[in-house]
Amino acid sequence: MQRTRETPAAQNQYAGDHCIARFADSYPPGFRRKVLAELIGTYLLVFVTSGTAALSSFDDKKVSQLGAELAAGFIVMVMVYATGHISGAHINPAVSIAFAAAGHFPWKQVPFYVGAQTTGGIAASFTLRVLLHPIKKLGTNTPSGTDAQALVMEILITFILMLVICAVTTDSKAVGDLAGVAIGFSVAIGNILGGPISGGSLNPARTLGPAIASESYKGIWVYLVGPTVGAVLGAWSYSAIQDNDNNPASSINLISKLRSMNTKEANEQDDPRVIRPFSV
Repeated sequence: MQRTRETPAAQNQYAGDHCIARFADSYPPGFRRKVLAELIGTYLLVFVTSGTAALSSFDDKKVSQLGAELAAGFIVMVMVYATGHISGAHINPAVSIAFAAAGHFPWKQVPFYVGAQTTGGIAASFTLRVLLHPIKKLGTNTPSGTDAQALVMEILITFILMLVICAVTTDSKAVGDLAGVAIGFSVAIGNILGGPISGGSLNPARTLGPAIASESYKGIWVYLVGPTVGAVLGAWSYSAIQDNDNNPASSINLISKLRSMNTKEANEQDDPRVIRPFSV
């Protein structure tokens, strides 16, 4: 029996349907909401952290250095609770990359998250440029000593941050309701410790946006490489020490950790790649 040859139109239709199906698998419904939440969350994060840092550098009587460092932790904590149930509140390119490297987030979605986070950081920085005129240094991070010292500091403080993030978002034994508090305090600690040496960035988007708006790029590679390396090492390290025998992390959905709700969404996936962790 002779096989019927498909027409070019039918072949094109099949190819189109196949592409749509693959896109739907990689980018589920609501993905645009997640990307938008990352953009907004990172915008507010950079607006607060860079704004308070700029004001503190310009006049520490208005905002003290400690106040600026604590504000960074508080805004992260607030954003975790505000957008964590929507996008996972990564609001940090290093965290998105680290979760993907540890198998908790699809690599195909990383460029969209990183693009949204970077865009949000740049937009916030130019907003500050208008609002804080004539201040020219809009909370930029620059090494106080050598680039090597700043690099090591950024790796270590972001390592600590990512270790905490993994603990409270991918481990069923952790107290997930306090995820925002733990992550926020980790950011504040990183800012206080790293501030005198590297400025305590912990986030490429936090540094890149102000650098572009201020036209100041001294040592910027440190803040692109350091937090990313530290976050990846932190995620891998927690995976190595995590007790997986009685910890079905693959079934965790972090929306239930925040809201403590037994919804269908909290149990619909058993694939660890769909875990949507919080972050900074």
